[in-house]
Amino acid sequence: MSQHMDNSRRRLLGSGVGLALATLAVPAARAAQSQAAAAVASPQLEEIYQAIVDIEPAMELGNGPLGERRMVPITGGSFEGKGLKGKVLAGGADRQLIRADGVRELDAVYEMQTDDGAVISVRNRVTVHQQLPEGKRYALSHIELTAPAGPYAWLNDYVVVGTLQSLKPERQAVLITAYRLMPAV
Repeated sequence: MSQHMDNSRRRLLGSGVGLALATLAVPAARAAQSQAAAAVASPQLEEIYQAIVDIEPAMELGNGPLGERRMVPITGGSFEGKGLKGKVLAGGADRQLIRADGVRELDAVYEMQTDDGAVISVRNRVTVHQQLPEGKRYALSHIELTAPAGPYAWLNDYVVVGTLQSLKPERQAVLITAYRLMPAV
């Protein structure tokens, strides 16, 4: 019986030593993870273009299960940026959902044509909070750009985010600024 007790004590002590070593290893692993995370810097924003998108008044489409639905026709406009310039083509639309909590979800699909004739397709998904604390407004988006092969093909290769600002009442339009996310330098 005493030999059985000795074996039990050895196992208990052995597992205690293993547990103690494992406990020491956890903070060291966490410290290494924190150092690795600190070494990864936040991405940078680089402006691609600004677009003034002309719009018609919103057409009410009625309530659906997720909220009030609207459509805003896109009638034209212009855009300009580093190596980019042209017009926003008429015919696109911004589908809007006004949720029960007042947040607007916009989903605009349209085309932009460069001065040299290339057509870039745009899908701009915007979330708009009109009344945040301290009276601030949140209108940020994820923009998908699809460009043809050639000088604008680089637009296909980046994550693009943007801002949205109404130009009303001076102009029935919105100002969109598009930025590509770039690795930190």
